[in-house]
Amino acid sequence: MRSMSNKKDHLKKLWNEDKIFAALAIDQRGALQKMLTKFKGEEANKKELEEFKWIVSSQLTQDASAILLDPEYRLPAASAKNKNTGLLFAYEKTGYDQTVAGRLPDLLPRCSVKNLKEAGANACKFLLYYDIDEREEINGQKHAFIERIGSECLAEGLPFFLELISYDHTLIESDAKDYATKKPRKVIKMMGKFSENRFNVDVLKVEVPVNMNYVEGYGEEYFVHTKEEASKFFLEQAKATHLPYIFLSAGVEANLFYDTLRFAKAAGSTFNGVLCGRATWSQGVEIFVKKGKAATIAWMNNEGRKKIQQLNKVLKETASPVKI
Repeated sequence: MRSMSNKKDHLKKLWNEDKIFAALAIDQRGALQKMLTKFKGEEANKKELEEFKWIVSSQLTQDASAILLDPEYRLPAASAKNKNTGLLFAYEKTGYDQTVAGRLPDLLPRCSVKNLKEAGANACKFLLYYDIDEREEINGQKHAFIERIGSECLAEGLPFFLELISYDHTLIESDAKDYATKKPRKVIKMMGKFSENRFNVDVLKVEVPVNMNYVEGYGEEYFVHTKEEASKFFLEQAKATHLPYIFLSAGVEANLFYDTLRFAKAAGSTFNGVLCGRATWSQGVEIFVKKGKAATIAWMNNEGRKKIQQLNKVLKETASPVKI
């Protein structure tokens, strides 16, 4: 089918010469606004978000295979990226309605896969919060929602990157110690679910299957998994899908993320790269607020690029080439 051929052509623009996704994410909207607001002391405005995204795109994409942006603030940042860097656009509304049960997904009202493609996208990314143990009334809606997006991407010949964020509907904090014991099963099971052909997903963007802060020898003194147990979960994750899959950084500190990728490789993980955001550029937020644009550009071009280059080095040692 021509649409599948088109998808492959687009995917080639998103990975590097080693067929590994070394992609940069700056599609944060609500989260980035909160980060800016924290240092500013008052609510950050649209112009400030656009300017920060422009800086990240202009300074860091020369070392990234692709960049993920959001349509709401896309124009300045998209035009600033390196011309050889691939482009993904987010399709989801930021956050979710906390007054409604189930963390239900929603689309940006003025977007479609067609107009994202017309804006230059090489792929469409959608974020879904998912609890494999939620009741069918909730999960059935989510399944149908992803089926629609998958069909839309297939019709337009645009790759579909599905970002899956696990949670437990009975818990408030997903990074709490009591969730750490539940996370591996939930991450692995949902990967298997959305690898089904009916969803037409091309690449899964996923969490590592454990909270590394609760793995023996990493982060916290208290741990819930030994290194041997954690290794087993990484291997089970690899076996749960036939699709290419990439890791998100989940905002962890850069060195811990690098160590996590090395741990994954040693465990037998076959992940195909990363779509990494805050671990790369988050330290630049405070500089942007307190010292301004020029100082932020200097930091990104120096420290930010070092982080990207170090990540690329780690990926070369750990990630598996895409087999498509």
